[in-house]
Amino acid sequence: MQAAGNPDPPRCAWAGDDPLYAAYHDREWGVPVHDDRLLFEFLILEGAQAGLSWITILRKREHYRRVFDDFDAQRIARYDTDKVASLLADPGIVRNRLKVAAAISNARACLEVRREFGSFDAFIWDFVQGRPIQNRWASLSEIPAASAESQAMSRALSKRGFRFVGPTICYAFMQAVGMVNDHTTDCFRHGELMER
Repeated sequence: MQAAGNPDPPRCAWAGDDPLYAAYHDREWGVPVHDDRLLFEFLILEGAQAGLSWITILRKREHYRRVFDDFDAQRIARYDTDKVASLLADPGIVRNRLKVAAAISNARACLEVRREFGSFDAFIWDFVQGRPIQNRWASLSEIPAASAESQAMSRALSKRGFRFVGPTICYAFMQAVGMVNDHTTDCFRHGELMER
């Protein structure tokens, strides 16, 4: 809570009043990510979020990191039926069999991408030619649910065996990892991220 006379900076309307949401908005959302582990984490969490609110996933994020071996793709790729059973019994994550299975198959696919391209980062950022797309939306209602780039990413990932990577999930992933700057123009982070 800010002291009187020191109001919160203007944020994207979706950030709301929840301190966890505001911190995520201010420190992470839209910041370009080039770390393979963190990129993989966001891909899995965006898939887990399908049909749910992002705040639900944020509240479970630390637990996800613990039970999914800090999103180490090599470890996740080796998960067996006992590990899957323990995950599906864990109330600290989204206990959806298809989403848990997708995390494992996505880890395997991610390792294949790394072998072919040197890194997941090199592969994924090529969809925006290595630089964030700088949008200038005045309101949330202008922000699309998908884009030509997210559709291309979805097709390419699906072809390589990734799951829970539809165009809308891919666009949310792109927003989260800074491949697009979708902070609204009245948000203090919009200008800060313009030149990153």
